[in-house]
Amino acid sequence: MSTARTLPIPDGLDGMRVDAGLSRLLGLSRTVVAGLVEEGQILQGGRALAKSDRLVAGSWLEITLPEPARVMPTEPDATAIVDGLTVLYSDDDVVVVDKPVGVAAHPSPGWDGPTVTGGLAALGLRLSTSGAAERQGIVHRLDTGTTGVMVVAKSETAYTALKRAFKRREVTKRYRAIVQGHPDPSRGTVDAPIDRHPRHDWRFAVVAGGRPSVTHYDTVEAFPAASLLDITLETGRTHQIRVHMSALRHPCVGDLTYGADPALAASLGLSRQWLHAHQLGFAHPCDGRWVEFTSPYPDDLRHALDVLRGDG
Repeated sequence: MSTARTLPIPDGLDGMRVDAGLSRLLGLSRTVVAGLVEEGQILQGGRALAKSDRLVAGSWLEITLPEPARVMPTEPDATAIVDGLTVLYSDDDVVVVDKPVGVAAHPSPGWDGPTVTGGLAALGLRLSTSGAAERQGIVHRLDTGTTGVMVVAKSETAYTALKRAFKRREVTKRYRAIVQGHPDPSRGTVDAPIDRHPRHDWRFAVVAGGRPSVTHYDTVEAFPAASLLDITLETGRTHQIRVHMSALRHPCVGDLTYGADPALAASLGLSRQWLHAHQLGFAHPCDGRWVEFTSPYPDDLRHALDVLRGDG
């Protein structure tokens, strides 16, 4: 029996081809999506779509899904032990983790790798049920290629309090990044709006009219070809540090998406950006006491730093 669904198109899929975007959104293969399109089972704004049409964020889709035998999920079991995911602290309200590289904060369309929420569930930890179903308990995120400290809400009270604290900029988020070259001045602030890149939907950029974004940086150590920065954020936009450093023409070393030199990354043994969520501080949602958690550099970032210092 067929099932009819009506759902909005999220911002992240704006401008994508129908077959590619709906494969990510619904967790179906492109073959199944193409079949639905050809049968006229997918409407956008009441109009039947072709697979090469583009999705428009905010518009509504009407989809008649096939009977279960034809549905081909691309998502694996989302609950599995995540190698390298370390619990730094846990109580009835919050769990603080050290996130390894290659792990997303939560499931999302197009991502079939490990997640923080899945890893915590596999450890038997119950998270807050607040928020969208796929990211319950998540109050902030780190990029898949960024390591370091994250806090996840376990109670509903903690979820509400932490979301409010992040929104009000009452949380201390300190990162370490190695960027190419030497920022001038060596200490400064980047106050530049960020939005999705106008031509590449997998990237973000400084865009007039984008969301306000503020990054503070301070040079900790300088090397011939790069600098180690201490970075604090007032806002928490997607790829914020990576975008702002790239806009300064000092991209994070290894961040090929935002213009880093691949030869330098290879010489340091890096396969991702040198960016680490080093410290996180917040008022505990239960009693208001200030708590801080620190994550040491993981092996790949430590090795690259040692090479720059001449110790590797």
